[in-house]
Amino acid sequence: MSASTDPPRRLTVADIAKRYGDGERLPMLTAYDYPTAQTLDEAGIPLLLVGDSLGQVLLGYESTVRVTMTEMLHHTKAVVRGSQRAMVIGDMPFLTYSTVDEALENAGRFLQEAGAQAVKIEGGVRSARVIEAMVKAGIPVQGHIGWTPQAQLGMGGKVKVQGKDRSQARSLLADALAVQEAGAFSIVLELMPAQLATAITERLRIPTIGIGAGPGCSGQVQVITDLLGLGDFVPRHARPYAQLRTTIGEAARAYAADVAAGAFPGDAETVRMDDAVLDEALGRGESDRAGASIPVGGIPLDRDL
Repeated sequence: MSASTDPPRRLTVADIAKRYGDGERLPMLTAYDYPTAQTLDEAGIPLLLVGDSLGQVLLGYESTVRVTMTEMLHHTKAVVRGSQRAMVIGDMPFLTYSTVDEALENAGRFLQEAGAQAVKIEGGVRSARVIEAMVKAGIPVQGHIGWTPQAQLGMGGKVKVQGKDRSQARSLLADALAVQEAGAFSIVLELMPAQLATAITERLRIPTIGIGAGPGCSGQVQVITDLLGLGDFVPRHARPYAQLRTTIGEAARAYAADVAAGAFPGDAETVRMDDAVLDEALGRGESDRAGASIPVGGIPLDRDL
């Protein structure tokens, strides 16, 4: 089989490490469904995160804490089916990795049942033992430090930048090193000063993926609804590259107006049959008229054929 006909190959941890080593910046996006994953994969996005952010942007929950393993596996399966080359990372939901045994079982489900190639978990020093156990079991892990949404209630409830004072900054440096030494292949840095994120990136041997952490990271991740302009709120760290909320609204209103006016469906959306065949089906054909047993107008709808 020639190279041109070889089926697409999934990117691996080794591929991501090579791109990082070659100095490539790594784009990552969240995806929650089949068509979106298909589109992003065709666009060449190497990392697709099935984020627990789906709880808020897709399911309407007030926070990510409500998201369950059942929901995460359901959406991860769809993203895996929709992609062929991207590495799909499943976001482990709240309280599914509190212990090593629990983490191994649930991470294993992401790989075995859903087909993901890696998982992501929040926490630095506090999660290092769990990360190490998963990596030793052969499960690629992406870390996540800074603002960690699953711990939102314990962090004061309000979304805010982390690491702006000396103590927090040092804690985040320690978290980043702990995640790296535990064996994670990459780490998400969320909502922290750009200078601190750059300093962490310079001190690590694994790629950092920033979200609200400035341009000095090895790569960037955005929530797909922010990127496409689908939400009703745009975080400061997001940049909409489209305004699909407006586009979809305009399309829906135009459709409703066409239906109300009788302009949809038109000839282009309508299938017709031969009128003679319809006459035969309704008992209005020549043979039926010859027998004179069919009422004028054809067979009544309530009569058995």
